[in-house]
Amino acid sequence: MLEKIKTYLSLIKFSHSIFAMPFALIGFFIAIQTLGYFPKWHIFALIILCMVFARNSAMAFNRYTDNKIDKANPRTAMREIPTKKVSPKNALIFTIINSVFFVTASFFINKTVFYLSPLALFIVLSYSYTKRFTFLSHFILGLALSIAPAGAFLAINSYLTIQIIWLSSAVLLWTAGFDILYSLQDEEFDRKNGLFSIPAKYGRQNSLIISNIIHLLAANFIILFSLSLNFNFLVGIGLVIFLFLLVYQHLIVKKDDISKINLAFGTTNGIASVIFAIFIIASLYYKA
Repeated sequence: MLEKIKTYLSLIKFSHSIFAMPFALIGFFIAIQTLGYFPKWHIFALIILCMVFARNSAMAFNRYTDNKIDKANPRTAMREIPTKKVSPKNALIFTIINSVFFVTASFFINKTVFYLSPLALFIVLSYSYTKRFTFLSHFILGLALSIAPAGAFLAINSYLTIQIIWLSSAVLLWTAGFDILYSLQDEEFDRKNGLFSIPAKYGRQNSLIISNIIHLLAANFIILFSLSLNFNFLVGIGLVIFLFLLVYQHLIVKKDDISKINLAFGTTNGIASVIFAIFIIASLYYKA
């Protein structure tokens, strides 16, 4: 049983939840600041569950739809479905179960979140097919992750503010930018197999430039969001660290050396999201 759990956690790359979850928590705590009091604990638990179920569905479905591609790609050939640790059928069943749980959990939050849950589910699942017809797939992934802070805010207030829109926009562009860097690994494979990505379409050098530009835009949105808060030294520290790590990943991924992509993609961005969330949430309760 433990081995099965470990296999499915690996299938869905559970550790990568660290990208979106911190931003969902920011959205939640900003929402309760506007509300003026902490909601019932079960609402908080349901928000976390929705995050987990949505991500489980998205990743399992991605592995299901891409299982033949993963098998043909040397970089991904050792994933759970190509190595038959998980069957495509079971991955699809896992997707369906988590999708049902996601919609069910949203029902117990509020009507707004429940009515929007099918749309959110469509976005996070549809990403898996976009690489087959558009090089803009990186932005669809970004859109999927940007739902996290907006969804958590809606769970409390049932409306959006420009502040949350700035944060969600930052997440969208931040994700698209680092996904372009990550896709550099599959540039040749994607091109030879008719798959769409910015690296496959524009090449490595241009992709690095495009990723730089996208992350510059993301930085502008994260700055706008930070300035919209009750700015104090905690917000400043969180912002500076996030921006530093944003720049750092571009310094370690180069045209002639992409060996540190996993460090840039996983470690750097994971640390950036967690640290930013810690400082922003702490700033909401800081009293000088």
